[in-house]
Amino acid sequence: MLEPPKFIENDCYNGSRTFTWLADMVGLSVDLVNFLICQISALFLASLFRSMLHPSKVSSKLRHTFALSIGLAFGYFCFGQQAIHIAGLPAICYIVIRTQDPRIVQRAVLLVAMTYLLCVHLMRQLYDYGSYALDITGPLMIITQKVTSLAFSIHDGFVRGDEELTKAQQYHAIRKMPSALEYFSYVWHFQSILAGPLVFYKDYIEFVEGYNLLSTPPGNGNLDISKREVVLEPSPTKAVIRKVIGSLVCAFIFMKFVKIYPVKAMKEDDFMDNTSMVYKYWYAMMATTCIRFKYYHAWLLADAICNNSGLGFTGYDKDGNSKWDLISNINVLSFEFSTNMRDAINNWNCGTNRWLRTLVYERVPKQYGTLLTFALSAVWHGFYPGYYLTFATGAVVVTAARIGRRLFRHRFQSTQVTRMFYDILTCLITRVVLGYATFPFVLLEFMGSIKLYLRFYLCLHIISLVTIFILPKFIRGERRLRTSNGNGNVRLSGSGNAKDAVTTSVESTAALTAGNDLNEDREEEKHAQCKVNTPTHQQPAAGLHKTTVEQPTEQPNNVNLRPRPQQQQQQQPHHEKKVLPTCARDAVSVPHDQCEMDQLSSKLKEKIEAETKNIEEFIDKTVTETVSGIVEFKNDLMRDIEFPKLKLPGSNGGISLDVSNGGGLRKRNISSVHDNGKDPGHATADLQPPLEENGAAFLKKEIEVINAVVQQAVPAVLSNGHAK
Repeated sequence: MLEPPKFIENDCYNGSRTFTWLADMVGLSVDLVNFLICQISALFLASLFRSMLHPSKVSSKLRHTFALSIGLAFGYFCFGQQAIHIAGLPAICYIVIRTQDPRIVQRAVLLVAMTYLLCVHLMRQLYDYGSYALDITGPLMIITQKVTSLAFSIHDGFVRGDEELTKAQQYHAIRKMPSALEYFSYVWHFQSILAGPLVFYKDYIEFVEGYNLLSTPPGNGNLDISKREVVLEPSPTKAVIRKVIGSLVCAFIFMKFVKIYPVKAMKEDDFMDNTSMVYKYWYAMMATTCIRFKYYHAWLLADAICNNSGLGFTGYDKDGNSKWDLISNINVLSFEFSTNMRDAINNWNCGTNRWLRTLVYERVPKQYGTLLTFALSAVWHGFYPGYYLTFATGAVVVTAARIGRRLFRHRFQSTQVTRMFYDILTCLITRVVLGYATFPFVLLEFMGSIKLYLRFYLCLHIISLVTIFILPKFIRGERRLRTSNGNGNVRLSGSGNAKDAVTTSVESTAALTAGNDLNEDREEEKHAQCKVNTPTHQQPAAGLHKTTVEQPTEQPNNVNLRPRPQQQQQQQPHHEKKVLPTCARDAVSVPHDQCEMDQLSSKLKEKIEAETKNIEEFIDKTVTETVSGIVEFKNDLMRDIEFPKLKLPGSNGGISLDVSNGGGLRKRNISSVHDNGKDPGHATADLQPPLEENGAAFLKKEIEVINAVVQQAVPAVLSNGHAK
């Protein structure tokens, strides 16, 4: 029989205490019992919302009203008088949205929402420091994400042109100001008011109005709905059952082990002084893992609620199975068994990752993207020092992990046994690093975290710094051997001077595939993508409540990247056409491998240009000879000869046309339009002198047009790799 942990009753909790008797019976605090009651009720109400209030049966206004009413009721039940903040923050932001110029509305809403949230964070820390009790800051953090993402979407839709937006920004752009009912329904809908996940405004409105069942999104009403294919709506039962069972398993694990590895024990002097460093590592790893299962439980249950109401459907996979991962917030197995920090980060809190990328990383200058993304993520969580220690440590170890991966991974790829050994080893190392980096996040205190780091002798900090600054110098020779790189620059994954990198096109290809982890980075890109409801839009995952800062964006040939505005001059040659990316991950526009690709392909480019020139000459010669034959044949047909009476097909054997009477077959007056600019409809049946000169003039222009097209088309085809 599972013995539930005995949680301390919190006197600062303002929610309903009606079910205190149930809390005493199961051994949980009343705030957790209230949360579970609301979430279980939401799960059943979601089924009612999908069946009884289906968009084919009721109006969208009724669906909006029902969703926001239940959401407000849940908020008041769980938080009591504190629920005034749930109404206050979005109300103030709605006034800002309706009154401010769209050119600055996104900044105004971000400033107002973050200021309000930080004030509530500060008050909470003053009257209830270090408490894990359910409080209003959780829903306010989700509401802040919603209102700020909506404001940026409005700015994109009203101010910026499509050529300035990424595919993700184009998809989420709002070109119709939301009504009050739509806005507050989006902010308060019961599916995500307590624990998320973040739903972008456009996805929510399409869900409420039933547009999410169309194969092509309506695009704010710009497309013709009658021309779009309706997608068969699947049942979410399997996805909901799977996620509910996963949520219950995570709750069981949390309740079973939280009393064995309590977080607060790491602050005690007895733990600090009377335990070995190995045990400290083990305890930190187990305590943080145990806390993570509490988040898994909440996020999986919230995702199941959304799916049960019909929200989260993204279409069918290649096998015909329905996908319900539009707003999934966590990939538990991918996170727990990740083999590097990047995979772990990309599978944690995906909604917040998408929000940070949309608001910060895609919009600020690249040199400030990492710093500002980390800063917003830390401030959004509050003012506990442990958050900032975790983010700072995470930044160091993620950078070191990427460099170490490039330095050592290729050494283990020769056989299947060594590859398996490498994956197992890196998986275990990632578990230890996660415990080391994230225990301040749950410990919250600054001095307690610093003391424990000192007992760890800051070993992983030191190892990370050595990996970043010192270790690359000692493997410089092997990196040059493996990648044919002249300077061993680790930051660019061994991409140095192109003159020393390759000698032939075959050697360059071999060096590229054998000497760096570019191909593996592509696999990481595909593995880490969080889906969204559009064929060309895939949401990125980023950091542990933040964005991964250095992401490779080397894409297949059919994917185009749009560089940041401030870098278009350097990255795009003047003769290339500017194109937009096909997914949100393409917004990271200066990958560490991009320079290497340009340098390694320099000689290939020269050979392709030479072949292109030869093909152009061949085509010009062929076209000229062919067209000359056509000119001679056409002149023969257009000679002034006597035509016999011709019969056109008809019901009575045809109609006779006599050329001599003007009703016969007329010769084309070639010069009437191309030479004299006259309307060919006014041309007479008489012969125009001389026919050979007129025909030659006409066909000469046609040949010039064909040559111009060939000269432009052939290099473009070759550059895309479709011809040799």
